[in-house]
Amino acid sequence: MDEILNGYFLQVFTFVCINIILALTVYMTVCTGILSLGNAGFMSLGAYTSAIVTTQYGVPMPVGIVLGGLFATLIALIIGLPTIRLRGLYLAIATMGFGEVVRVIALNLDITHGALGFSGIPSMASVLSDYASDMGLLDALEIDSQTGGQLLMNIVLLIIVVAVVTFWYRLEHSRIGRAWAAVKADEYAASLTGINVVEYKMMAFLFSAFFAGVAGALYAHATFFISPTDFSWNKVVDILVYTVFGGSNVLWGSVLGATVLTIVPESLRAMAEYRDIIYGLMLVALMAFRPDGILSYDAVKWISRKFSKKQKASAEGGNQ
Repeated sequence: MDEILNGYFLQVFTFVCINIILALTVYMTVCTGILSLGNAGFMSLGAYTSAIVTTQYGVPMPVGIVLGGLFATLIALIIGLPTIRLRGLYLAIATMGFGEVVRVIALNLDITHGALGFSGIPSMASVLSDYASDMGLLDALEIDSQTGGQLLMNIVLLIIVVAVVTFWYRLEHSRIGRAWAAVKADEYAASLTGINVVEYKMMAFLFSAFFAGVAGALYAHATFFISPTDFSWNKVVDILVYTVFGGSNVLWGSVLGATVLTIVPESLRAMAEYRDIIYGLMLVALMAFRPDGILSYDAVKWISRKFSKKQKASAEGGNQ
């Protein structure tokens, strides 16, 4: 139990949860056949919005996190109106440029503290720890306030991740999800059936921006310090690789990719000199042997088929 409650493992789990949400924001746009590389920009908008309103205006943290997501959605609506009709790499380049614009603005604004970074952001772990202490929960569990705060924060993050995954899974298997699949397969054919292609693309784009903003706000309150370098081009690549590595055609691919690619670099920390080399070789091997990612659509169908056969065999054995 002590090993599980180790501060380092709890911190790694924190970033696993945040990265899963970020990976899902890429998958949300891929569902409609578009590729947005502005997730780091929306993440920074959510992070700075929540940091500013909670530190300077005394807004409660949960409200600040939601406001971060809503502000990112508002900006996504503004930039999405003229750009969502772009196709392929043109949209990717436009959104990538947006992310760089946001980073440069954050680098030069006084309200974001510029290159010095924004410090003193309320810590989610500390807030949860104080709340649990007032209720006597930490004393009952016999754990210190710091560890208890981190543990509670991870529980909250896990609940948020489960909620996001469940929400998107249900949405993807609804009428809206079927429309997205039709748009991804063939925009022209989808439009002939009465589907408003631009409207459905914009919907996925706004959902992606909202959850990226929420992830950014969670990141800000988990680290209680942010700077423009946290949302640079490297962050864009990381978020994209999470989805591609796990499998961009299935929901669980983003979850798996973010989990593996967050844990593996940390597990290789003892080999700091070779960590990046091993990490790079692993990605090259994946692209060579599994270009669709670890969990491709065919792989998920195969697993589901095997599981169904196993369940059927067990049921028949039980009836006998």
